[in-house]
Amino acid sequence: MDGLIVGNRLLEAKQYELALDAFTRAAADQGMTGEIYAGIGAANLGLGRLGQAEKQLRKAIEFDNAAPETWNNLGMVLLDTGKLPEAIEILRRAFALSNGENDEIRDNLRLALAMQSETVYDPEIEKELDLVRSGQSLYRLRQMEP
Repeated sequence: MDGLIVGNRLLEAKQYELALDAFTRAAADQGMTGEIYAGIGAANLGLGRLGQAEKQLRKAIEFDNAAPETWNNLGMVLLDTGKLPEAIEILRRAFALSNGENDEIRDNLRLALAMQSETVYDPEIEKELDLVRSGQSLYRLRQMEP
């Protein structure tokens, strides 16, 4: 079976280490494609390896056919690492690439814009936010349950 398909299925099952292995095998067979970079980036994001995820997702968006979800994931990494202005621009691009049809990307963009309009840092608000996986390789911020 194709390593890319296996990797994506493992991402859906939240088996991020195994997904990394599958994407590595796919890269050995197919070379490093945008989809493989995106998969490796999503797996690293799932593992909380934000620095590695950012590098891989940046490489993935260099390809012309980068999916809106890849742009979204990069935006969420940037948001989580405090790079708010760039995160907003990346999320705007993700929203445009999805033709405004992806509710989760729209919600992430709204959240980033709301964070930008905040004039005072409130650590209590930050404590209430959590990065969660929603759908196939798509991440978003949500308020944590008390």
